[in-house]
Amino acid sequence: MATTTRPRKTPPRNRRLQLRATASEEELIKVAAGHQGVNMTDFIIRSACEKAEQTLSEQTRFVLDDKHWKLFMEALDRPPQDKPRLRRLFSEKHVAKRRP
Repeated sequence: MATTTRPRKTPPRNRRLQLRATASEEELIKVAAGHQGVNMTDFIIRSACEKAEQTLSEQTRFVLDDKHWKLFMEALDRPPQDKPRLRRLFSEKHVAKRRP
């Protein structure tokens, strides 16, 4: 019996973003979207979100006020806590190596 996968439900897009592009930029985006089998809107949103996530994940400078800096330093100075579930997780084989 065949099984079907239901598409993941995503919230409706109800916000409008407007942008301007050159003819060559538009053509480049159309071609790339076509190669991925998606429309331009999906391609642009997906690409922009990926870049935004990457940008935020690469943030290396954080600014804290005195109160939060003190709390942060206290947390770093505390001795490590034993986490049995985490220890067990790290003792398991890597998921890619579990396959026969």
